Parts: sequence; C-alpha cells; structure tokens
Amino acid sequence: MLIRIKGARIIDPPHMDAKKDIIIKDHLIHALVDPEYKDTEPDIQIIDAAGKILVPGLIDIHVHLREPGQEYKETIETGLAAAARGGFSAVCCMPNTNPVNDNSQVTQFIIQRGREVGLSRVYPVGAITQGLKGETLAEIHDMKQAGIVAVTDDGKPVENSNLMRRALEYCRGLNIPVFVHAEDTCLADGGSMNEGPSSTFWGIKGIPNAAESVMVVRDIALAELTDAPVHFCHISTRESIEAIRQAKKRGAKITCETAPHYFTLTDEDVKDYDTHFKMNPPLRSEDDRQAVIEGLCDGTIDLIASDHAPHSVVEKDVEFDRAAFGIVGLETSLSLSLKLVHDGNLTLAELIHKMAKQPANLLGIHNDIKEGNRADLTLIDPDHEYVIDPSAFASKSRNTPFAGMKVKGNAFLTMVGGKIVYQSDEQGLRG
Repeated sequence: MLIRIKGARIIDPPHMDAKKDIIIKDHLIHALVDPEYKDTEPDIQIIDAAGKILVPGLIDIHVHLREPGQEYKETIETGLAAAARGGFSAVCCMPNTNPVNDNSQVTQFIIQRGREVGLSRVYPVGAITQGLKGETLAEIHDMKQAGIVAVTDDGKPVENSNLMRRALEYCRGLNIPVFVHAEDTCLADGGSMNEGPSSTFWGIKGIPNAAESVMVVRDIALAELTDAPVHFCHISTRESIEAIRQAKKRGAKITCETAPHYFTLTDEDVKDYDTHFKMNPPLRSEDDRQAVIEGLCDGTIDLIASDHAPHSVVEKDVEFDRAAFGIVGLETSLSLSLKLVHDGNLTLAELIHKMAKQPANLLGIHNDIKEGNRADLTLIDPDHEYVIDPSAFASKSRNTPFAGMKVKGNAFLTMVGGKIVYQSDEQGLRG
C-alpha cells in the first residue's frame, strides 16, 4: 500500500521549505508532488496533514534505555515507544547498562532487541573504557564492527588525560566521534545541585560551574592536540559555551549539545527538595540559561538532545542528596524546544536543523527528504496546546520536573521506514 501525506508544510533545512505532498512506497520516499496531483493508484492511504509540519525524522543522540540490566526503569521497548511518541525516529543509547556496553556482544544485543521491537531506530553508543572505570580502553574496534556509532563514558568523565588522548587518537583512526561527559569530579565533590544562592538557601551541597568548564577546556585542548572530533554532551554553563565558541573559531573539530531543561529551568526552580529537579549537570543560574539560548541562536550549540534518564521511585523518592541524577525527556523534548520558536529565539528551520539534521550529520546519516531516501519522518502539530501529564507517558518512568506545565506543539505522527510507529489522532488518517 502507498501512503500519501497530504497538505503539510515540508521543512528540510537547508534544502526545502514548501507545501508539498509526499508519497511513501516500499519503505522509501517515492515522490514529492504538488497538492493538486491526482492519485492513480487504487490502494493508497491518505494522511490529512493540513496545518502540520513535515520534517526529517527527529534524532535524539543522548538517551538512556537501561536495558540490559535495569529493566525496572526502562526497556528498549518502552524507551523506543517513548521516542516514537516524542517524534523521534531514532535514538542513540548510552552504554551505562548492566553489563556495560563495552563489547560487541552487548552492542549486538541492543541492535537485535531494537529490530525486534520495530519502533524507532536504535543506534548504540559504546563505552570508551572497560566497565566505565576510566582505566583501560574498551573493545572499540569490535564494537564498531558490531554497530556502535560513537563512544562515551557518559555519566562519568575519563579523568586520566593521557588515556583520553589515546581514546581520541584511536577513534580518529576509526572515524567515530567521542562523546564527552565533561565533569571534574573533584570539583563537583559529591554536590547535588548548582552552587549558588539556591543551594545555600536549601542547605544542599553545590556543584560549581567550573566542574564542567574545566573539563571542557581540557578536552578542547586534547581535541586540538589529536585533531580528533569531540562532541560535548549536555552543556549547561556560560563558561563552557564561551570556551567552545572560541575553539570553533580556531577550527577545532568540536560539536556540542544541550538539553531542554537547561534552556527552560534554573536552580531557582529547585524547591522543597523535589528530586525531579535533580540532574547532572545540575540546573544552573538564569545567566547560564540565557547563555544556553544565546549559544543555540548563534550556532555555538549544535544540537538539542534530551538526556532521557529514567529512574524508578526507588531512586527518586529519597533524600535529595541520595537521589539519582536524571529526568526523562523523550516525550517532552520537542514541545519544550518548540517554545524557542514561539518565543522568537529560533526559526522552525533552525530548530529542525538542531533536532534532525545536525544529529544525522554527526552520525553520518543521510536523512534528506528526497526521492529514494528511506521514509523516516516526523509530522509536527505546532499549535496543539496540552498539559504535560507523566501518567500518560509511554516510558516506564515518570521522573520529570515538567508535570503540569502547559506547552504548545508536539509530534502528530512518527514514521520509520514507511511504517507509522506513532500517531496521535487516528481521525487524521483515512484509507
């Protein structure tokens, strides 16, 4: 059966911003046609997309799926269902599973489970070091052969600078990026929120901005030393953003991401010891939040990723300093990011560039909306207003600080390889 998505505005930066209909056949984009084009095929499914925005499938390069080993928090199936519901046709999953994804067997398991689930695509990210211990390089070549797209010890920094140098040199030869969790754990010193007036008021041990920016500066230096590509995860401070901005001007092979909570919330939102506001890096100051938005606007920050980190009540319903870091984000990322458009900070094309095109470029995926490419697509309703309700999440976990927030815009439909893996309104489809 053919599928025709009819009446949408197609945005595929920088190539296209036009009102076209798209015809899907055999998992691929078969044709782009004018709205007046008459169908000659007798068996075609029409998706009424009037007033919607059709874009290349969104890609979230920073997601924790927890399987294998922590299925009580999330599984590959529930995580990919959450991804599809959030408009993501693909995600990159971090290696801090149990066992750690530091070998080809775990990589193959994740890929196979993703195929069995048949929802959004899953691209595993392997560990830099064995067991995420920061002591010995993992089996990076074997993992690449098995299907990893990058490496990281996300959640932990590689604190040994010489080991990090060797990792960068090795991965440069393999042509895979290194994702960096920039944190000086000695400076962080067991803190639980941003160091500042709010941490003092609540009596919670703080984490200074320098805990992030010191390691950003170090890894910029190592990237320039080795001429290797480095991608910085979840950037949150003004100092880090400025260091990256200057490194890019020098020609360093640097990219970076931020997450929606860093341009939406600040440490002043941490109240009543609510652990749903505890993440790493922590929510920063209003000045840092503004710096994140500035970095998104001027291109210093290349892309937006959710850092989807599901936890159960076992990890969250405890004292603030004992609670696990992290929040879920796959099902709120698009809506929160669209506020950047509604507020006039980014255009729709710029947002799609940061949530679909730049992630694809980083991973070496060709996701242009053109004939012959696979039909991984996201249909966005930019005007739908709703209140975030964690009880409706597809994710197994509910640890979000955004419960009850009113937002505008969300995913209407997600398609992977020509298959509809999520649709928000069945009345929008007719055969």
